[in-house]
Order: sequence, then structure tokens, then C-alpha cells
Amino acid sequence: MSTTVLGSHQVPRAWHLIDAADRPLGRVATEIATLLRGKHKPAFHPSQDVGDYVVVVNAGKVAVTGRKLEQKVYYRHSGHLGNLKETTLKDMLAKRPERVIEHAVRGMLPKNRLGRTQYRHLRVYAGSDHPHAGQFAGLVAAAEAE
Repeated sequence: MSTTVLGSHQVPRAWHLIDAADRPLGRVATEIATLLRGKHKPAFHPSQDVGDYVVVVNAGKVAVTGRKLEQKVYYRHSGHLGNLKETTLKDMLAKRPERVIEHAVRGMLPKNRLGRTQYRHLRVYAGSDHPHAGQFAGLVAAAEAE
């Protein structure tokens, strides 16, 4: 029995709007990664990019449990000796809240060209405003017609 693998150009892509306000960081990141990879579709294949586009709003209001605000640390290194920088989750949420969700989702995607392509379909915004309203206009009109 042979199975037919559809190409990424043959699978329709949808746009999903996710509100991260008051939702646990890991739960939101898992949902986003699933949508980006396309694992919710019957045409999913691990070597194909059949995922959808995801827009995340209210990234600054994401919830974390326990003492993660003080204990979770993000590291970055420039490559020069003694230049390891660390930032706590609390500081990251204050300065660049989008990066928190982007970092969590990137860790859940494949570490290859496919994962980088899927990651480009993610858009994260700290507040509730986003420039992708046109992508959801058809969905709102269809919901009102029903």
C-alpha cells in the first residue's frame, strides 16, 4: 500500500489568531507549534511544510506559574570571551514580550531548514493590535453570515 504525499503547494493554508492573555506559556507555545507544523491536518507529513500561519496577540500578558519570573533565565553570547549575557523572564517580558513566545515556539520546531521555514509563518505582537486584520476579514464575514 503506497501513500501519496502532497506537496506544500497543494495543501491550503489558513490563518489562526491566538490570544495569549492569561494562558500558560508552554500550553500556548505547544498549540502554536502544532499549527505551524501542520500536525492538525490529515495531510501532515514530517518532511513537508503543510502548516498554517499563526498570529499571536497579547504576548505581554502570558501567564507563568511558580517562581519562573525570577528563576527562568535566557542566555545569549556574542562569541567573544567573557561576553555571556543573561536576562530573566521578568526582564524579557518587560522589554520584549514577543521574544518569550518566539523562543518557546522555536524550541518546539525541527532544527533544520524545514523548521526555519515553518518559524517564518509566526507573527507575535505584545498588544492586541496587529496588521493582519485583512487575513481574518473573510473568516469574520463567514461567521456573521451563519
